Amino acid sequence: MWSLAILWFFAGASIPAAILGYASAQGATSIDDITGRYHFLASDDTLGILEEEGKLKGYLEIAQGEEESDDVLSYELVSGTRKNEHVEFKTNTIHRKYYRFFGKVERGSGRQADDPDYLQLVGDLEIVTVKGDSGQESVERKHLILKGIGKSERNEE
Repeated sequence: MWSLAILWFFAGASIPAAILGYASAQGATSIDDITGRYHFLASDDTLGILEEEGKLKGYLEIAQGEEESDDVLSYELVSGTRKNEHVEFKTNTIHRKYYRFFGKVERGSGRQADDPDYLQLVGDLEIVTVKGDSGQESVERKHLILKGIGKSERNEE
């Protein structure tokens, strides 16, 4: 008697969950490609990504202060992957510093692909500084949302 009640409970509980899971999967829109430009840490900083078959290529442009010799440092993405919504990349090292990102891609508030914030990269950024003498790394971690740059914003530049 108890075994029938337990079987009925689990069978009844799994049917609505399966239906809800199917409905939510149907309602979710997949993101086919994350190629584009994204705002980075400061307003003048830009992340550019080109996605090709799950591999990410691109750059990270970081504006420098007036006291620096370079106006902009351009870090190349030396490794990067995307599998489903999971995104990660690493840049090359310039002046003993590089960047690593681990997160996911999701839809932002933009309604069309050319809108600002159509896509977002949400996750953790690590800013890694390598000490010259010892080669030891110090890591600064930030949780952030990198919003896609829209067509109207690109036209303003």
